[in-house]
Amino acid sequence: MAALVAVNATVGAVAVSMAADFPTRPIRLIAANSAGGGLDIVSRAIAPKLGAAFGQQVIVDNRAGAAGTVASEITAKAQPDGYTLLCSSLGGLAVNTNLYKGLTYLPSRDFAPITLATSQGNIIVVNASTPFKSLQELSAFVKASPGKLTYGSSGAGNAGHLATELYLNMAGGKMVHVPYKGGAPAMVDLIAGQVQVVFSSAATAVPQAKAGKIRALAVTTARRAASLPDLPTVAETGLPGYEADNWYGFVTVANTPAAIVSRYHAEITRALNSPDVRQVLTTQGLDVRTSSSQEFGVYMKSEFDKWAKVIKAAGIQAN
Repeated sequence: MAALVAVNATVGAVAVSMAADFPTRPIRLIAANSAGGGLDIVSRAIAPKLGAAFGQQVIVDNRAGAAGTVASEITAKAQPDGYTLLCSSLGGLAVNTNLYKGLTYLPSRDFAPITLATSQGNIIVVNASTPFKSLQELSAFVKASPGKLTYGSSGAGNAGHLATELYLNMAGGKMVHVPYKGGAPAMVDLIAGQVQVVFSSAATAVPQAKAGKIRALAVTTARRAASLPDLPTVAETGLPGYEADNWYGFVTVANTPAAIVSRYHAEITRALNSPDVRQVLTTQGLDVRTSSSQEFGVYMKSEFDKWAKVIKAAGIQAN
């Protein structure tokens, strides 16, 4: 017993020493999508501020693939020394282990949560020639006429697909799913009338809605979007409790010294809430939404459980 106590004391002393000296070399910040994507934008917006705070270069490493799975698996295998950060989304941090078989990581086991970063709901949009002027009207139709409408998404199991299936489950309706290879082709067919409904990203939907080519009905987040303050939430239109948020967040490797995680939390939240970074993200349709590390861990688990039920109920399978 005495030997075990001595070993634990030694390990603790090493961890404290690591944290005190950290960092002594560049930090790797993995962004779980390609250059120019939302996660890349968030990562590059805060990297210079983290570099200045830590006195070391923060290198953004884009690792796209399988809706964030590639980046998550790389991070999970890294050393728990604080030199690997991951900026990922709902998919990589909560959903994918319910969709893909044979994954080598589990978010609750392999990651140390740092903070929620941004909130970005989908916008529910319809073809301009449809009669639906509100989400209440759409909800009444899909309930009374199941399977009469088609909805597009950027792929089976993506955020828009999941958000639509949650909505249909709560509304008691049904639409036919038409998956596309990306949000842009889904929007093209929505405008053309090949599908009638899309739960779209703000970046894709807003320009088309402002041009009158489609009609926006609601946002899927629990709160109205800062970039679209006049658009109601789904919950406000008669489905209380509905929330579908394609959030982004920061994690590091599990078992990273708590002192290092704490430092990351302080500097990342400070960077995200700085006026210049907030402005950059808002113009991209991203609302800054930070949290404590503990709150983010609880939220990740609740999102994992929530979407597992939706995926099972709808029989969703990844592409």
